[in-house]
Amino acid sequence: MDRRRCKCKWCVMIMAAPIGAQTISCPRCQYVTQLQPPRNNGFANFPPPSASNFQPQQFNNLPPQINNIRSPAVHGRKRAVLCGINYRGHPKSLKGSINDVLSMRYFLVEKLGFPYASVIVLTEDEKDPYKYPTKANIRSALRWLVHGCRPGDSLVFHHSGHGARVRDRDGDEIDGHDESICPVDYETEGRILDDEINSTIVRPLPPGATLHAIIDACFSGTSLDLSFVCRIINRAGYFRWEDHRISSYKGTRGGTAFSISACNDDQSSGDTTAFTGVPMGALTYSFIQTLEEEVKLTYGRLIMCMYNNIHEAQKGLGLNGASETQEPQLSSSEPFDIHSKLVAI
Repeated sequence: MDRRRCKCKWCVMIMAAPIGAQTISCPRCQYVTQLQPPRNNGFANFPPPSASNFQPQQFNNLPPQINNIRSPAVHGRKRAVLCGINYRGHPKSLKGSINDVLSMRYFLVEKLGFPYASVIVLTEDEKDPYKYPTKANIRSALRWLVHGCRPGDSLVFHHSGHGARVRDRDGDEIDGHDESICPVDYETEGRILDDEINSTIVRPLPPGATLHAIIDACFSGTSLDLSFVCRIINRAGYFRWEDHRISSYKGTRGGTAFSISACNDDQSSGDTTAFTGVPMGALTYSFIQTLEEEVKLTYGRLIMCMYNNIHEAQKGLGLNGASETQEPQLSSSEPFDIHSKLVAI
């Protein structure tokens, strides 16, 4: 069969397409490229390879700057984006965020079987300029995380850094505020709102795909803008689900999304040396420790163990006042029994 050469518009891989074919699926990243009619002796006359030429339909509503970022090829059925920002030189700098994501990468690769190449890390220590945690690079990485997602895929998004609350302007928040994460350049480029995170990595999830987000930041209770928030009533584990659907769809295309965050939307969190002697986020450390120590762990058990670990650390540091309380939060795209459903990442 006669074939012609073409390039994947996502990862720029060279492929051979049958003459007359209108589309071709990339064997590396699974992106479906629309083919131009053959010209010049059967060779497609594509423009120079650049991520700026790629505008997938499902993300056309995002600002144009995200299309200027080089996107890595997709690897494996398990993949993760880990973002840790210390904000060096800033008056509100942190010390443990980069430690958090390096610990999370080790845990995902060595303990949970994530391929190393499937874990994208963005920190201020990265030499690759496309992995520096700017707003544009984080947006690009989030698009990569869900691109080509299929049933059975397990996705992880971990952010350790600053979070913030801003006034809700589209009327879809019960408390009147959007939650956000702060890229390293947030003072000039702005924050990434929960509305955008939801539309980028939650809504595209197909049936059978799972997303876990671990958000170690202040004001992070509903950072993914998921439909249901679990409220733990007491230390015995009684709980109820709050329905946060108001005026817009916050769900998936059939997949399931979970968010485990450091605290309520109106609470603060921080890094501490109380656990290991080196700065780490309390949520990240207790999350990893609990998953390593417990087998057949339920979501209810996970949240309660993290709460107890963080409470004991705060108690050891003499932080017992209500203003210092940090309560890990669970939210989901659908309600479920937290004491029977097992954590599967």
